[in-house]
Amino acid sequence: MLTPRSIAVATLACFALIAAPASAATRNCNVQNDAGTYGVTYVTSLKVTNVTCARGKRVVRAFHRCRKANGGIKGRCATRVLGFRCTEDRSAIATQFSSRVVCRDGTRRVVHTYTQNT
Repeated sequence: MLTPRSIAVATLACFALIAAPASAATRNCNVQNDAGTYGVTYVTSLKVTNVTCARGKRVVRAFHRCRKANGGIKGRCATRVLGFRCTEDRSAIATQFSSRVVCRDGTRRVVHTYTQNT
């Protein structure tokens, strides 16, 4: 026999399952084999969430084309690339800078780090 308490527990369990986020498909991508094709001196890491590694690499290349089209080697990309909005955090010394770039489109993420010689 169903009691009001067992109905309440079952209802809460159902809501918990519905509200639980699906696990994000995050993976690290290998960028060592095609290091010279991204448009910067070194891409040191690439991590994607809910995106394939191939799509992540296309976003990285498009970001660097945009960056260089807006100021050359030290340029910044302020527009969307392939539907992703990217933000960049840089640290620099006299001869190079390193950066972490996060590109987002909804639940999709492409995060890469790179070093650019100046």
